[in-house]
Amino acid sequence: MFTQTDFNVFRIPGLAERMSAIQQCIQPKFHSIGQSLSSGLTINLNKPMYLHIAKHARRTVNPPNDTWLAICDNKRGYKAHPHFQLGMFDDHLFVWLAFIYELPGKSRVADTMLHQLDDIVSQIPSNYVISLDHMKKDHLHVADLTTDDWEQLLIRFRDVKKCELLIGQKLLPSSDYLTNEQTLLAFAEQTYQQLLPLYTFGCRHARN
Repeated sequence: MFTQTDFNVFRIPGLAERMSAIQQCIQPKFHSIGQSLSSGLTINLNKPMYLHIAKHARRTVNPPNDTWLAICDNKRGYKAHPHFQLGMFDDHLFVWLAFIYELPGKSRVADTMLHQLDDIVSQIPSNYVISLDHMKKDHLHVADLTTDDWEQLLIRFRDVKKCELLIGQKLLPSSDYLTNEQTLLAFAEQTYQQLLPLYTFGCRHARN
């Protein structure tokens, strides 16, 4: 499915050159696995879920350091909605549930999570990771987070405009899960299945 050659795309210098490689090498694979993922989520959630491929259209000079597909219940766009992501940096692939900074109701989501913290944390497997910025590789291991840590990161998510909340898993390029599409599809579907209650929770409180 994804090989070291795909990850090496992010080491190609130049915006035009890197974008060309992303479009030729990575996006066809995103379309293929993304169609399957969106179909599965449509069935599980009993509502249409739409595939979006990152276009990086706003970039004029600097090439992207990562790229992704996103799946949400809005056909026109995903950034203002809770959504699922699958994407790549040069050294790992990520599978997330994403609440990014464009989400209009993110303060409401954060406040409700804080009031229901024990229930929220209990739904997240200890081997998952947390990111507060989809543009950076930095992440926190759920297993290492105390209740105080959760409170602080959710307060930051609520109060800092650019702060985000992404929850899920990461795979190294050498992972056996990347060997073929069916293996990666099963891994991503299992991850999304685990995160469905949080997605539904986020949708409900982001739009109230």
